[in-house]
Amino acid sequence: MASPKIAPFLIKRIDHLVLTVQNISKTVSFYNKVLGMEEVSFGQGRKALAFGNQKFNLHQKEAEFEPKTLAPTPGAIDICLITEAPIATVQEHIESCGVPVEVGPVKRTGAQGLIVSIYFRDPDCNLVEVSNYL
Repeated sequence: MASPKIAPFLIKRIDHLVLTVQNISKTVSFYNKVLGMEEVSFGQGRKALAFGNQKFNLHQKEAEFEPKTLAPTPGAIDICLITEAPIATVQEHIESCGVPVEVGPVKRTGAQGLIVSIYFRDPDCNLVEVSNYL
């Protein structure tokens, strides 16, 4: 049996993800206020949320940009975001914004080792995990 072929390249990082949302302005407001992401306008009136060297492009439900996922659905994302701020500071801020923390702080395993995380939901009920590496 032949061994599987290995790609002749390596992926360096994620550039952007797409969130399908019920209300773009409500999503922008939430991520700006709660997580400090910057609103970015591009293309033909499109919106994104920038942070670090990545972004979330936003698609309005039932008016998605092509090409798109097979079944664009608000609330289908479960994402972990890394911060260097103490997780207690993050939790205090999130709760002061009126966003309930569902779980945490708890220890988990991230892509590069142990993390401590809190979990909460955005306006579309996506699960957002904010973490620090231990």
